[in-house]
Amino acid sequence: MMTKNKDMNIAAPTPLPAFLKQAVTLWLVAIGAGVFETLLVVANVLWGDGNLANGESLNAGVAVRLVIFVAMTLVALQLRLGKNWARWTIGILLGVFGLLSLVIQPLSWLMEGHAVSEAFAHLNLASAAFMLSRAVHMLAVVAATALMFVPTSNTFFRAQKGSGQ
Repeated sequence: MMTKNKDMNIAAPTPLPAFLKQAVTLWLVAIGAGVFETLLVVANVLWGDGNLANGESLNAGVAVRLVIFVAMTLVALQLRLGKNWARWTIGILLGVFGLLSLVIQPLSWLMEGHAVSEAFAHLNLASAAFMLSRAVHMLAVVAATALMFVPTSNTFFRAQKGSGQ
């Protein structure tokens, strides 16, 4: 949105709301956590037990994730420009489907009858790092999604639409 500068009678850009700045930062944190988790999985396959949890190809899995990480980083940065399509794109793709992809495996494991304590039974540095990163990842996704839809963010996006963006 453009607002009039009273002294010079020219349009000045509407500043990005703090909540939206925080949302963009959290999306980048979530994407960074995803990159870190991918690196841990690759390291485990190459130097650890050599197994992938779901039997996918290492190369294909890394390639797909790389495309997603790059694309969603570009989309997240569009939020700073007031692009409402970016808000809905990242909100649906990562805020809904991405979050589901993060929780399906642990929930399935628990539904198979495993106890939460089993997850900690054979904890090592790599698995602890993965668990911590996954927790940060999920919290960042939930918080970023929520912050994109608070009233100040909604007002900002409506103003951008009104200014022809």
